[in-house]
Amino acid sequence: MSSLTTALAIAQSALRTTGKQTSIVSRNISEAQNPDYTRRIAAVSSTAPGARSISVQRAVDALLFKNNLNAQSAFQAQQTLYDGMERLGLAVNGVENVSSAATMLGKLQEALQTYSSAPSNRNLGQNAVEAARDLVRSLNDGTNAIQSFRGDMDSQIGIAVNQLNDLLGQFKDANTEIVKGTHSGSDVSDALDRRDALLKQISSLVSVSTFTRTDNDMVIMTADGATLFETVPRSVTFNPNAIYSATTSGNAVYVDGVPLAAGAGGNTNAGGKIAGLLQLRDEVGGTMQSQLDEIARGLITAFAETDPSGTLAPQAGLFTWSGGPAIPASGTLVSGLAGTISLNAAFDSAAGGDPSLLRDGGANGVAYKHNTTGAASYSDLLFSYSKNLDAPMAFDPAASNGTTLSLSSFSTNAISWFEGMRSNASTAADAKAALATQTAESLSNLTGVNVDTEMSMLLDLENAYEASARIIQTINDMLRALLDAVR
Repeated sequence: MSSLTTALAIAQSALRTTGKQTSIVSRNISEAQNPDYTRRIAAVSSTAPGARSISVQRAVDALLFKNNLNAQSAFQAQQTLYDGMERLGLAVNGVENVSSAATMLGKLQEALQTYSSAPSNRNLGQNAVEAARDLVRSLNDGTNAIQSFRGDMDSQIGIAVNQLNDLLGQFKDANTEIVKGTHSGSDVSDALDRRDALLKQISSLVSVSTFTRTDNDMVIMTADGATLFETVPRSVTFNPNAIYSATTSGNAVYVDGVPLAAGAGGNTNAGGKIAGLLQLRDEVGGTMQSQLDEIARGLITAFAETDPSGTLAPQAGLFTWSGGPAIPASGTLVSGLAGTISLNAAFDSAAGGDPSLLRDGGANGVAYKHNTTGAASYSDLLFSYSKNLDAPMAFDPAASNGTTLSLSSFSTNAISWFEGMRSNASTAADAKAALATQTAESLSNLTGVNVDTEMSMLLDLENAYEASARIIQTINDMLRALLDAVR
């Protein structure tokens, strides 16, 4: 009788255990399509005389999860940079650089050469002035496009910072639940999944590192070492600028009082979307603006009027600016100059000016006139302007485009700088996307749900359940027979 009772208890324990295992496997199958679900494992332990208990474990790989976070963070920054550069390039330079300052400068050079071959043709003079107007428009519009872009990046930074603070708040709730549950011995698998999912989203905004303390309490740091979360979220702050101009400096994002570093380079060293946005706003947009400003300064200098005797100070000629008629200092960046450069009204027939001043000189008075006899075939001044465009001049190193080269070379180098950086960004985005995909797949293979495997396990559990049920039925029949015999 005692043996039958023990056997019945063992069979009932096996039945309960199988039922719990079946529940866990069924949950795995139902969550198979959830990318944030980690496969549950039913760990069975036995005690005499055959009783069994179940503990739920998660299929985790901490190192691979960390590598995937880093890969996803790097990819988000790189893709943000590439997408932003694609948009900025079209806005400033147009499709295949058709509206770039370099293209417009090339057209002005062609117009000057054509005019110098037939200086008596007033229409050719007008064409040259119109080419100069198109170049001015390219610089003005380019500046507006860059500053609009920087303002939009600033706005997106603000949105991303708000998202980060919200995610940190949700992370606190999940982490608190995990710490309390772990301390009390409860199953915290769902909370751990939720915390991991939040950590993925956080790492897409900013590169992170983590470590875990007692009771599964997690601390989050930025890659720069600033604390993002320790028991409670740390403050992430940003003050956006409503309007951007060429002289506007973007504000930093602060994590617990420490400024978040922007990315650098085409293959950016940034991690997370926010660092990529900072790089677009400051490095890419700022450098591109500086290059346009230096092109504008070079134009004012190259087309400055000089007096034939060389005793008077050069004065702004075909191109002028707010500081005209003086010429900007050599080799010194004037922030925002590309947005304020204008066509000198003295040459503009639409404003009552005379395009022939480009051939003769004298926009700043008779002392600056070179063709004093009014000869229709005079072309020396036109040749000198063309020569100035190809002559070395000093450029500010802040433009990141060389310090001593011709204006023509500087303008084409600006295109090369941008296109080279965009090409590097594209190549790096593909490589980082592949790494992110590879680590995600590897992590899924180790911690995700394989439906075929789970279904096979479910079938085995069903067979085990049926076997336990049959044992119980057999014992029940034996007990009944025993009792009947006693009676």
